[in-house]
Amino acid sequence: MHHHLFRGVLAGAAGTTALNTATYLDMAVRARPGSTSPERTVQEAEHRLGALPGGESAVHNRRSGLGALLGIGAGLGVGAAYGCVRTGLPRAPLPLLAVAAGLAANAASTAPMTALGVTDPRGWTAQSWAMDLVPHLAYGVVTALTFEAFR
Repeated sequence: MHHHLFRGVLAGAAGTTALNTATYLDMAVRARPGSTSPERTVQEAEHRLGALPGGESAVHNRRSGLGALLGIGAGLGVGAAYGCVRTGLPRAPLPLLAVAAGLAANAASTAPMTALGVTDPRGWTAQSWAMDLVPHLAYGVVTALTFEAFR
């Protein structure tokens, strides 16, 4: 039972690498800045859970690190869930599962930001949606293909 979960986590790690690669490639090609949403999500969580320790510089660095770790955790968690779902649906079409994994990763990263008031996807432009969905779909494709490679 745990074997498919472990394979899912590994597939999610590969998918997370694909998501980060697509994101950084977009930043390099379009010369756009990185998102501050992960750090702002950590900052909003601080308002509810208590401040991070340290001076201004240390807190900024901790927010940056924790924001990145939230994304990695979402990728690994969705990968683990993918492993469970894929094992339970052996005949499901791989493209459908890849898109579902990408959308799940998108939801896993956007939901906390929305819940904490950092962003509101209802107000996003088409370009913002594309900028967010493309890397998440890359995540889904790589997660699905990697999981299959482990079978």
